[in-house]
Amino acid sequence: MSNKTKPGHFFEDFYLGQELIHATPRTVTEGDVALYTALFGSRFALNSSTPFAQTLGLAQAPIDSLLAFHIVFGKTVADISLNAVANLGYAAGRFGAPVYPGDTLSTRSTVIGLRQNRDGKTGVVYVRSIGVNQRHEPVVDYIRWVMVRKRNLDLPAPEVVVPELPEGVDTGQLTVPYRLTAPYDTDLAGSEHLWEDYAVGERIDHVDGITIEEAEHMLATRLYQNTAKVHFNQHVERDGRFGRRIIYGGHIISLARAISFNGLANALSIAAINGGRHTSPTFAGDTLYAWSEILDRQALPDTADFGALRIRTVALKDRAAHDFPYKDAAGAYDPAVVLDFDYTVLMPRQGH
Repeated sequence: MSNKTKPGHFFEDFYLGQELIHATPRTVTEGDVALYTALFGSRFALNSSTPFAQTLGLAQAPIDSLLAFHIVFGKTVADISLNAVANLGYAAGRFGAPVYPGDTLSTRSTVIGLRQNRDGKTGVVYVRSIGVNQRHEPVVDYIRWVMVRKRNLDLPAPEVVVPELPEGVDTGQLTVPYRLTAPYDTDLAGSEHLWEDYAVGERIDHVDGITIEEAEHMLATRLYQNTAKVHFNQHVERDGRFGRRIIYGGHIISLARAISFNGLANALSIAAINGGRHTSPTFAGDTLYAWSEILDRQALPDTADFGALRIRTVALKDRAAHDFPYKDAAGAYDPAVVLDFDYTVLMPRQGH
């Protein structure tokens, strides 16, 4: 049998300090933007209108922050998580240069931690991935950890190395690509509420619900060239833990971000991912709702036109968000919670 095909890395194939250069570079097109809008229904004015983006000092409408994230993330799957059981979490994520149609994105990763699980069948791999454009400018830089199957269960466990992860991204590390060249138009943006209007501890029910269709999550995963078996291969997954394919976690993040427009319409873009957990699997047919909590409101060091809001967005399946389901007294997530996402957005300030 030919050995030209690649089965993907199993847990024992990873080692500390390993550098992975991922295939293949991807040129972003207007078609990617249109399909992303069709899949998630995002309505943020910055990504929808070039004239609106130009009032913020940009040459044209950039692609959604999360579309850039998914394309960069998708490059890593064949090398890191093709044989994954689940993607577990994110930290230390920073967004850099805006991405426009015509830009070409590529990704490389470094293994920064390893921990075999007690059952000896799987282990957790920690990686730092950096996506750059054709000018080698960073567009997304983040850490994630993923549970990966072992191929040879008899191999001994590697030395446990768990990286120390920051609790958040400092405002001094945020990239602010905007400058106001005209008064900010809240009517066109869809909300009158700006940075000063949000209070720390405030909770927002985003009200709307979106049911996930099988075809949509399959199209989305293909759009990002994410080849993970748990999303694609029903023949394999019907005998697995859940008996069916699970929804790519990034699909849930994008749906939650799109839903959050109703309450956070002036959140121009995501500047940082402070942390995130996929707390329960999601399947086609589930209906997603979301609520957000304002964790912090931070001034930015080099501009008075924009501020940063640190937000926790919680996504729920098949349960409305009006009573803000989250954790019980013991710290266990409500069964309806599927995503706990801590991130920082950039938002215009009043009077500018």
